[in-house]
Amino acid sequence: MKINRSGSPAAGTREERERIRSARRGLLVYFAMLVPLSTLCYVMVPKSSLFILLLMWAPGLSSIGARLLLREGIRDISLRVKGKQLLKSLPWILLFPSAIGLVAYGIAWMTGLVQFAAPDTFIKAPPAILFLGFLLVQTVGGTAVGVISSSGEELGWRGYMLTRLIDARVPYPLLTSGIIWGLWHLPVMMEGLYYSGPYPVLSIALFMVSVTSFGVIIGRLRLATGSIWPAILLHACWNAVIQDVFDSFSKGKNVLLWTGESGILVALALLASAWVISRRTMSLKRL
Repeated sequence: MKINRSGSPAAGTREERERIRSARRGLLVYFAMLVPLSTLCYVMVPKSSLFILLLMWAPGLSSIGARLLLREGIRDISLRVKGKQLLKSLPWILLFPSAIGLVAYGIAWMTGLVQFAAPDTFIKAPPAILFLGFLLVQTVGGTAVGVISSSGEELGWRGYMLTRLIDARVPYPLLTSGIIWGLWHLPVMMEGLYYSGPYPVLSIALFMVSVTSFGVIIGRLRLATGSIWPAILLHACWNAVIQDVFDSFSKGKNVLLWTGESGILVALALLASAWVISRRTMSLKRL
């Protein structure tokens, strides 16, 4: 496939024009299912935490619905494990969230912007020892468990939407997919249920930088490996490590201003990472 500078396929032949029309049709059906299902979850999440899992599966369920309705099949989800590719990317997947955390949260802890303190637990040990133990457990065990929820998002965002944005010739599809992913989270933020800091407008802006940057990183990983599994694992590992370890060991009045997915330091770290990774040449492996 020929790719233009914006990352979209070059149109020319009749087959390519049909691919563009098919992709645009798929996106229309996908969003027609995703928006009402997500809206239902936004309304119900404050009433029952069970809808959090349904919300995370809304993109995946919408993509399955679109595939069934349009008879698209499942081949392009790229569910093949591709052992060598997965093993090659696995160390990076498992270490990336910790690297971002150690830089962003580490700066906050060392400068006193955020307090490093162990959460309440029955295990009696120095905070640093607890942190390392939690980090190890969550990097492995937390990632494995997190696959249940992250699969729902990745089947939709990177397993369906991203490839159709590319085929539909949407400009800068990786960036666009990251922005859409960020916007999808905003209703929960505005409800005060997810990374809502002391300055709501600033929190939203920083969150959009973080999630868009992370979306670019995950999207490139999915396209570079030709498999959805690395994207699922990186998403799961991020949630397990950042949310369940680094956030848990961060305390203070301004914790959501400097750290977390709506924090200044995390946003800057992810933005810098996305910029560095985006400068590397990438060959697309769709299947």
